[in-house]
Amino acid sequence: MTKPEESVAPAPPKPEPVRVLIADDQADVREALRLLLKAEGYATEAVSNPLAVIEALQTGEFDLMLMDLNYHRDTTSGQEGIDLLLKIQGIDSKLPIVVMTAWGSVELAVEAMRRGARDFIQKPWDNQRLLSIIRTQIDLYRTMRRAERLEAENSLLRAQNRPVFIAESKAMQPLLMLLSRIGPSDANVLITGEHGTGKEVVAQTLHVLSSRSSRPMITVNTGGLPEGTFESELFGHIKGAFTDARADRVGRFELADHGTLFLDEIANVPMKQQAKLLRVLETGEMERVGSSKTRKVDVRVLSATNADLKLESSEGRFRSDLLFRLNTVELHIPPLRERREDIPLLASHFLKLYAERYRKPIKGFEPAALQRMVEHPWPGNVRELDHSVERAVLMSTGDQILPGDLGLESERAGSAKIEDMSLEEVEYLLIKKALSRHSGNISHAADALGLSRSALYRRMQKYGL
Repeated sequence: MTKPEESVAPAPPKPEPVRVLIADDQADVREALRLLLKAEGYATEAVSNPLAVIEALQTGEFDLMLMDLNYHRDTTSGQEGIDLLLKIQGIDSKLPIVVMTAWGSVELAVEAMRRGARDFIQKPWDNQRLLSIIRTQIDLYRTMRRAERLEAENSLLRAQNRPVFIAESKAMQPLLMLLSRIGPSDANVLITGEHGTGKEVVAQTLHVLSSRSSRPMITVNTGGLPEGTFESELFGHIKGAFTDARADRVGRFELADHGTLFLDEIANVPMKQQAKLLRVLETGEMERVGSSKTRKVDVRVLSATNADLKLESSEGRFRSDLLFRLNTVELHIPPLRERREDIPLLASHFLKLYAERYRKPIKGFEPAALQRMVEHPWPGNVRELDHSVERAVLMSTGDQILPGDLGLESERAGSAKIEDMSLEEVEYLLIKKALSRHSGNISHAADALGLSRSALYRRMQKYGL
């Protein structure tokens, strides 16, 4: 059993500065506000007109906005500011806005608040009151952002399993050496191997070895995402972006900011979505669905596939420029049949796990059962072994696993008459043949079987394929 080497914990990241956007057509007002906020430790950006406000919000991140309601010298109605508030809502509906005007009135304040402003102050302002309003609104905004992020992270990570990386066979030693070399880097890595070989475990190990280990690793099964929700899942969306968008949603790229994003089954990303994925990898910029606001993300991308991406690229099914971005380093995981020395170790690990889970006093494997496992071809690799041991624990009536408990009869099912097979055996055989015929390409196999990609994935997980 190989565990990642311990490394010195990285220094905690510096807190992000509080950024305030100031919008006013008068240079002296902008400068006075800049100096006041600078003395309080705030970072500011100042603009003079509504167009510049929109440009700043689309390209930058801010914690609060101070904005005038009038931008022409002969205007006192505040309508320019009210119209601008509506546009800002379409870019970032949660950004706290404090409006300012020299022509204050209760009616105008009520209208501004109704249009999305959080508070209202009249010029000339009282410095202490303005700073108090700013502190209150920023605290509320940052608390809301933390809660939104934690809720999204928890929904993804609460039940996430972190399996142990077991690899002592000679066939796995080159992989272990590469892991130790590239794990601490920020290099994008393409992990290849047959279904069930443990590509996610390798990705988790790379993340643990990296300087990003204090941040989450977010996993996305890109092959299982319906095409209609692909962008929403990866980039997030804003409320009202489409029919079912009842609230803002944080995408996986934002959740993985300063951490690691693992894109599983990357070969199955549709061509028209590959361009959007490439843009984020090239620029670090993205927009939530329905929003024109550009957000910056700092993400290390690990991806995995069982397909030959070079072949897919040469035949026009996968963008060569995207492959270049993903494949800074390639790690190939040998199939289980090429690392049989690891089978007893893996089986013992799974046995301990499931014996505890199902509260069964099983001590080990009968020698004949262990021999059966070592000789089995394991077309579903480590995942199939995992499922087989779990079944054996459930079926066992003694303190040792017997050969019959493992249920390793699939090799004989191929020669049996179809009328003598159960529905599950027929389904397993058809799925296995379809995957083999299409070289493991999930989309092609699903089409041949008349299933959606997500339906095929569920069946593959059921049968350990």
